[in-house]
Amino acid sequence: MRFLALALMLAASPALADWSETLAEARGQTVYFNAWGGDQRTNDFIAWVGAQTEEQFGVKVTQVKLSDTTEAVARVQAEKAAGQKTGGAVDLIWINGPNFLAMKEAGLLHGPFVADLPNARYLDLSEGAPAATDFTVPVEGMEAPWRLAKFVFAHDAARVEPPARMADFPVWAAAHPGRLTHPNPANFMGATVLKQALAELAPDPAALAAPVTDAGYAAQTAPLWAWYDALRPNLWRAGQAFPENESVQAQLLADGEVDIAMFFDPAAPAALIAQGVLPESVRVFTPEGGTIGNVSFVAIPFNAANRAGAEVVANFLLDPATQAHMQDVNVLGSYSVLDPSKLDDAALAAFAALPSAPALPTLEQLGPTLPEPHPSWMTRLTADWAKRYTP
Repeated sequence: MRFLALALMLAASPALADWSETLAEARGQTVYFNAWGGDQRTNDFIAWVGAQTEEQFGVKVTQVKLSDTTEAVARVQAEKAAGQKTGGAVDLIWINGPNFLAMKEAGLLHGPFVADLPNARYLDLSEGAPAATDFTVPVEGMEAPWRLAKFVFAHDAARVEPPARMADFPVWAAAHPGRLTHPNPANFMGATVLKQALAELAPDPAALAAPVTDAGYAAQTAPLWAWYDALRPNLWRAGQAFPENESVQAQLLADGEVDIAMFFDPAAPAALIAQGVLPESVRVFTPEGGTIGNVSFVAIPFNAANRAGAEVVANFLLDPATQAHMQDVNVLGSYSVLDPSKLDDAALAAFAALPSAPALPTLEQLGPTLPEPHPSWMTRLTADWAKRYTP
C-alpha cells in the first residue's frame, strides 16, 4: 500500500506531468558530465550511458574527466562570482561530502529536482535514508544518487593473512615492514583510510556525525594519531612517500610491492582479476565492525547550460535496467542504490541473474556499513595529516 500511495503521489506531481516537456527540451543537448576520471571502468560506463541517452532521448554526454572534484566546484564558483547565471560550463557533477556541502551552502546547485525524476519512485527518500543523506548532510532533492560505495581492503591471500581490525594494522605492518601503504590523504581514498581508523578508534564515534569543534577534534583524534605514529615507520618506503590515488595503489599490489590495497568499490578487485591486472589470489576483506560506506550522487549546478539534459541523464542512471547493468561485475560492479521493495519481479530477476566471481563479496560478507563523518572532519583530518607528516 505504501508503494502504491507513493506511485500515485508521484504520478500526480505537476513536475512529473511536465516530464515530457523536459524530454523535449533536452533533445539535442550535450551534457558535460564532470566526473573523476581515474577509473577506466567508470569512464567506460559513463560512455555507455551517453550512448544510451543519445539513442533513446537525443541527449549526448561528454565526460569532463577530473583529477579532483574541486576543479568543477571551483569553475562553478568562479562563474557565480562573475555573475554568470546561465550558460555554465558544468551540467552534471559526480559529487559527495564536503564538495556537496560547499555547493549547497553557497547556493551553487539547481534544485530541488530529484522528486521531478520519474525513476525516483524506486528510491527510499525517507528522512535519514542513505539516498537522502550525504555525509550526514540532508540532500533535500539537490542531488540524485546513482551508485553505492563501500570502503574495502584487498589482500593477496596467497602471501598474507590480513589484520582483523584497524587497531591491528601497526602490529601487522611491523611484522610485514614495507608491505603496506595507503594513498596520499589529499586524495579521497587516503582520507578514507584516516576516517576508517578514526571510526574505530575514536572514544565517542557518535561525535563524528556533528560538525567538528576544536575541543571535540582533539579528544576524538588523539588515539588516531598515536595509532598512525606507530604505523608509519613500517609503511612502504618508510612512510616517506605515498601513492597518488587508488589506481596507483592497486598497481603496487599487482606488481607485488605491497600486499594490501584499498578500494571504494567492492567489485573492483574481481574486475581487475578478470582483466589480468591483479593475481587470482586477491580477496576482499573488511575489518571487524564494518567499514565506511556512502552513496555517490550527481548534482546540477545552478547555471547549467543543459539543465534538462542533465535531468534526463540523472533519471536514466536510476532506471532499474541501468542499475542492473552497472552492478554487473563485468561492467562496473557497483551496487545499486534502488530500494528492492520498490522493484517489480522482472527487475528483481535481472539483479538475481547477475554473474558472480570468487573475489566478488556478497553484501553479507562486507559486514556493517559505517556512516561517513560530517564533511568537516575530513577537511580537518587531511589538513592535520599534511601538517604532521609532510615536510
